[in-house]
Amino acid sequence: MDVIKEIGHNEIVKITTPVMITRPYGKSRLCGDFRALDNYTKADRYPIPRIPHAPDKLAKAKYITKMDCMKGFHQNGVEPNSMKFFRIICHMGIHEYTRMPFGIENAPGHFQRMMDTIFQDEILEGWMVVYIDDIIKYSEKWEDQVQYIDIGLSKCTSINLKISLKKCNFGQQELLGLGHKV
Repeated sequence: MDVIKEIGHNEIVKITTPVMITRPYGKSRLCGDFRALDNYTKADRYPIPRIPHAPDKLAKAKYITKMDCMKGFHQNGVEPNSMKFFRIICHMGIHEYTRMPFGIENAPGHFQRMMDTIFQDEILEGWMVVYIDDIIKYSEKWEDQVQYIDIGLSKCTSINLKISLKKCNFGQQELLGLGHKV
């Protein structure tokens, strides 16, 4: 997944500078400081699910699976005519994002809308909760859980949605998800 590309040293970049965010386990994530750009964009008011409501839905579940979308926002491409707005300057030159960068105000709402659209049927059937890049499947029966995992993985594969297997938990009786033990 080509997330960023070099565009040269002579381009004009007025708005963004890179910011390195330190993550657990010594990893870092490159983000742009897009606050100035956010002032010029129309706010996306798509609702993000309220985390306190999710554990209520999971209360009767005996089996829970959590799947994590790998670098979620980066799975959305940036329109070619918009890439110039997502430029960053660093010691290696000027680069622009080809995928949705972290640090954009509208990124969470945009990604949540995409995920809700992809998994609309499963959410309405009442066995899945999606919180931005976390996909949680729950059931009372093991057979249902296996079927739900298969449906979820098949759908992700069919649309090329990449999952971070090392961050997934399959068929657990309890797990930490959305900041809660469920």
